[in-house]
Amino acid sequence: MDTKLTALPKLFIGLDIHKKSWSAHFRTDISEHKTVTMPAEPETLSHYVEANFAGYQVSLVYESSCCGFSASRYFLNLGWEVLVVNPADIPRMNKQSFQKTDKIDCRNLAKQLQAGQLRGIYIPTEDQDFLKSLLRQRARLTRQLRDAKSAIKSLLLYSGIKVPEQYDNPNWSKDFLKWIADLSWPYQTGKLCMESKLRMFGYIHQEYLQLSNQLRAYCRKHHKKDYYLLKSIPGVGGFLAAAILAELGDLRRFNNESQFASFIGLVPCIKNSGGKENVFGVTPRCRPLLRSYIVESAWIALRKDPQMLAYYRTHAGKNAKGIIIKIARKLLNRMLSVIKNEQPYKINFSKAA
Repeated sequence: MDTKLTALPKLFIGLDIHKKSWSAHFRTDISEHKTVTMPAEPETLSHYVEANFAGYQVSLVYESSCCGFSASRYFLNLGWEVLVVNPADIPRMNKQSFQKTDKIDCRNLAKQLQAGQLRGIYIPTEDQDFLKSLLRQRARLTRQLRDAKSAIKSLLLYSGIKVPEQYDNPNWSKDFLKWIADLSWPYQTGKLCMESKLRMFGYIHQEYLQLSNQLRAYCRKHHKKDYYLLKSIPGVGGFLAAAILAELGDLRRFNNESQFASFIGLVPCIKNSGGKENVFGVTPRCRPLLRSYIVESAWIALRKDPQMLAYYRTHAGKNAKGIIIKIARKLLNRMLSVIKNEQPYKINFSKAA
């Protein structure tokens, strides 16, 4: 009697990725296979699967790491099912806290993948991945610019030079920089040191401005519709709109406001046990860079949106930090709404009054 294959055999691969080598554990739907160490090349793994598991339906999982998503995109193009998981979300036994090897890790990944215990994170497209890298380079320049300013002021303080009151603020004007450059120093070495710091500041500041302009220009050109929809919201400027698109991509992939807020990290950290509930501020699981930008923009929204200002005033006297987090959450809800409805935001003055 002829037999027909009613379902493809399944292969589950747990992958432990490192810079120079990969450890891969292979597990079929009926038995274990083995663990193999190979060079850190997607082609090597795909050739091994073709040679030993031809005709199998392949599912692969690995932990997110500094190696990024290039491997996942390669395997997705082969038609494999690919999960990239947050290392903190992988179920582990207590024993693995004391015995941790690449072999144990990849074997556990394969086992949890077959059991359906893993939930993958979002895998961005290559274009969005590089846009996110551009945003984070701008954030890195911001930190370097802050350090350059601190170095200049530290030298002034160390040398006993008092900054005039009109210049003693976070906003550095051209006049302030000229005042620093024209300072007279008792020794040439002091002047040379300050000139070096000023050159460093000038270069970083110029790069910072150029990169910020390039980021906004790219989003205006390639994400024009969503960029201007986000900019229609009071408190959301050109840079924040570009930052949201760079970090998150298409906001339409979020099913609801709670999922969107949870992804950003604007949800409470709660512990509820025995009928007693404790709230410990916002969750530490977040997109820290984007969350800080959104909280800053919430303060701007207070000045520009009567509804936000009215909400803030009704909670006057309470914890200001807690209130601004709630306003930031409202701002998130508006962002998702304008993108989903594809309509610019309009301030409702009648309700605010």
